[in-house]
Amino acid sequence: AIHYGGPGALLWMWVTAVLGMATKFSEVTLAQYYRDVDIAGDGEESQWLGTVSGGPMYYIERGLGSNWTWMAVLSAALLGITSFLTGNANQANSITDTLAGYSGLVGLEPFTVKLIVAAIVAGIVGLVIIGGVTRIGRVTSIIAPIMAAIYVLGGLVILAFNTSEVPGAFASIVTNAFNPSSGVAGTGAGIFMLTMIYGVQRGLFSNEAGMGSAPIAHSAAQTDEPVSEGVVALLEPFIDTIVICSITGLVIVVTGVWDDPVPRELDLDAGAHSYRVEGKGGIIANETPPTEIRIVDGGAQVAEGTPEFAWNQAVVDSFFVGCAGDCETASDLRQPFNGVLNTERNVAIAEDGTEYATLYGSAVESGAPLTQLAFTRGLSPLGDWGGLIVVFSVLLFAISTSISWSYYG
Repeated sequence: AIHYGGPGALLWMWVTAVLGMATKFSEVTLAQYYRDVDIAGDGEESQWLGTVSGGPMYYIERGLGSNWTWMAVLSAALLGITSFLTGNANQANSITDTLAGYSGLVGLEPFTVKLIVAAIVAGIVGLVIIGGVTRIGRVTSIIAPIMAAIYVLGGLVILAFNTSEVPGAFASIVTNAFNPSSGVAGTGAGIFMLTMIYGVQRGLFSNEAGMGSAPIAHSAAQTDEPVSEGVVALLEPFIDTIVICSITGLVIVVTGVWDDPVPRELDLDAGAHSYRVEGKGGIIANETPPTEIRIVDGGAQVAEGTPEFAWNQAVVDSFFVGCAGDCETASDLRQPFNGVLNTERNVAIAEDGTEYATLYGSAVESGAPLTQLAFTRGLSPLGDWGGLIVVFSVLLFAISTSISWSYYG
């Protein structure tokens, strides 16, 4: 959210969380009230020996009547699709992208590392899912607290190291929420809407309020008081967004990584690259680039209004053939590129005819790599291992979230 909408996006995440607490309370309470309990066995605990089913598809049909069965079916179908895309696919992408950055340590290609990680995560999730809801609950109840404790502790340590910067970070968040400054999305009147949209989108994604997924899980809770379960559920947006996402956002802002380009390898055929041009209102839009973009001494020669090469939707100013050492600072970039960037073949062709599938340049990070960079920089007084906290947390989060969404599906 901060990468695309700037620091102000965090305030809109807070707004979404507050409204989401009411939404989560309502949907979980309804799911508990209209759930389907298959009673089995005898005695006081007999009702918990059968099966429990619930969720938006149940309370839509039972609460609104049979005339709304079509909406219940549609809700179930969309949630099933979402469980594969928004849930599992997104988390799998996050963890593979994060760990692919360490491919050099094991001497493997990034794509190979992604395949191995994907297979391991899929295997772990599969073993848990096969064990049923009891094993799902047991595993996630162990993973989630460990992940949250390590991540939150690391974030708080960074904020403690940068105490003097925290008030300014809060001021930047509030100011940029209504008057966004120049960033990845450009400048102009349109950037306000973009900041708000990204804040709302990421806020909803973080706490799942109103998506209909959480009621499926909460409907299986062993309680006879639907409202009490709703109260428990409304704490989720607070913890997920107000607490954890706020710590993440503050760490990103105080360390200054959100708009700080860092040297990296630029795969000219990767999904992270695009061609952008600043349009009316300041919003940068996808555009069809010219067939060739000439690059002289590392700089792209483009006329005003012509689409430029961008990484994570942020324009890259300079291109280099190589990068020395660990490629951590701009001084590590070597040999400015001279030639053309062929946008149809997604290759760079040097003046001597040599073709490059990858170049190097300074680009702004996004997603988990951005948070990883923030933790690395923020915990640098203690060493260069800060990014590993994010790697470990993303791994546990991806596994636990994939387990949950597989259960929903």
